[in-house]
Amino acid sequence: MCEYCGENVMGDGYTNHCPKCLWSKHVDVNPGDRAETCRAMMEPKKVEVEHGAQILIHQCQLCKTEKRVKVLPKDNQDVLNKIY
Repeated sequence: MCEYCGENVMGDGYTNHCPKCLWSKHVDVNPGDRAETCRAMMEPKKVEVEHGAQILIHQCQLCKTEKRVKVLPKDNQDVLNKIY
């Protein structure tokens, strides 16, 4: 369940963010390892385009770390458009 918007998110062990609100949680050091101790919420800050792919940049609300992840087809386009 998304801790930001409450959406029921079914993850696969590598799921990075909520497809509804695009918020994430700072849980990985490396993708899928769940080894990060911070555990704070990560705000979707901006979207960049690299080699034709949309990249979503999150910033941790506590430690300010930034993480980059590819935008997925199921991600909410209205929210993406607001943070472009």
